[in-house]
Amino acid sequence: MPLKTLFLNPPSFENFDGGASSRWPATREIESYWYPVWLAYPAGMLEGSRLLDAPPHHVSAEETIEIAKGYEFLVLFTSTVGWSGDHALAQAIKRANPTIKIAFVGPPVTTDPDRALNECSVIDFVCRREFDFSVVEYANGKPLNEILGISYKDASGVIQHNPDRPQVEDLDAMPWVTDIYARDMDVTKYNVPFLLHPYVSLYSTRGCPAQCTFCLWPQTLSGHAWRKRSTDDVAAEMAHAKKLFPHVKEFFFDDDTFNIQKARTIELCAKLKPLGLTWSCTSRVTTDRETLKAMKEAGCRLLIVGFESGDPQILKNIKKGATIERARDFVKDCHDLGLIIHADFILGLPGETKESIRNTINFAKTLDCETIQVSVAHAYPGTEFYDFAKRNNFITNEKMEDGGGHQMAHIEYPGLPTEYVMEMVHKFYDEYYFRPKAAFRVVWKAIVNRDIPRLYVEAKSFMKLRAQRNKAARAKREENALKQQESVSMNA
Repeated sequence: MPLKTLFLNPPSFENFDGGASSRWPATREIESYWYPVWLAYPAGMLEGSRLLDAPPHHVSAEETIEIAKGYEFLVLFTSTVGWSGDHALAQAIKRANPTIKIAFVGPPVTTDPDRALNECSVIDFVCRREFDFSVVEYANGKPLNEILGISYKDASGVIQHNPDRPQVEDLDAMPWVTDIYARDMDVTKYNVPFLLHPYVSLYSTRGCPAQCTFCLWPQTLSGHAWRKRSTDDVAAEMAHAKKLFPHVKEFFFDDDTFNIQKARTIELCAKLKPLGLTWSCTSRVTTDRETLKAMKEAGCRLLIVGFESGDPQILKNIKKGATIERARDFVKDCHDLGLIIHADFILGLPGETKESIRNTINFAKTLDCETIQVSVAHAYPGTEFYDFAKRNNFITNEKMEDGGGHQMAHIEYPGLPTEYVMEMVHKFYDEYYFRPKAAFRVVWKAIVNRDIPRLYVEAKSFMKLRAQRNKAARAKREENALKQQESVSMNA
């Protein structure tokens, strides 16, 4: 029998959607949770294991510690934002269960395994990049020095970095994550405002060949090599999931880029169409009309699209591989076909100015997508963006959050103060959603879906966070003004 293993997406800040598949670890403007897809794979390979996704199930740190007493091996998915809290939790679990073995997985331990092992003495080893088989081999008794892709301290306290583990190629051989969801999780606990509720998400591919400099996952975990499940395997899991979760209203393909290969997408759509499912996915603006049409006919409802910026030079700076013109054509095709778009934008990317922010806001309004998300640019360690920002001394604070897990600007370019970027995030939302057309669309959707209570809760949460961030921006402005006054006084 393998070690009795607990796979943990740990409790953290209130409403924190931290690791295990969240692309931007943070406390959301509106309470949202993505599925811990990465943890579900190895959980499906080990008999007697459990996947505990603490945040959406509102399991406290104290409850987590108590649960961990019943296990021999803990696999904790950590994040850059949640690292210090995860470190403290692991120590508390070790005190309560001194014999438990602990492994950390996720981007921070991939990019700096030495720091992780030196800062957190209770960690027995960390896994670099994909960790599925590394933790499974350990649970089945394989010695540390024989496990590829891990780092650990030997008996002398010297850190050892075993050779890298090859990426998983045969994705059809992996377990179906939906079985683990049914076994260990309550799918009604997962909410994303622009997806139908309840929803279930899964992957049909791994990796992303795009070279976006800011994107965390391909650069730290999944890699740029694009690997795909067979369309038969995906369709079979979807048919299975439909039976497992008859109450689920939508399935979401949370791949780095679901439809990047036209032939494969059209082939998969032909196999999904007879299932009669409603589904959504990620997409790039390079997807052509024929592919989009096949997706719509197969039950696709919504696309999450990273437009990022409305400034052509910034798109070049971040190696987006897309243009403003192509984005406009893509949106027109989606609107014509009846596909809904949730548009993602980022303020504070390399080359950002006050003018480029204005360009992006105006661009977004002309696209007129159903919903938007505006994020602050975060330079995560391990990304090309981080190296650029660090090299040019643009990082004002390594801490990316406000103490409650909310995103805060931590990169400052000449002439673009961090507080200005935060203010423009809110101005972006205000200008976009307080247009009569956009406001009517949101309210009408809530009425049609009989979801007015959900809209009220989400609006209340957003306005509360908005007030908190505006307060922080005002405090920063006042601090800077005081410093300027003191400087003038000293030089007088």
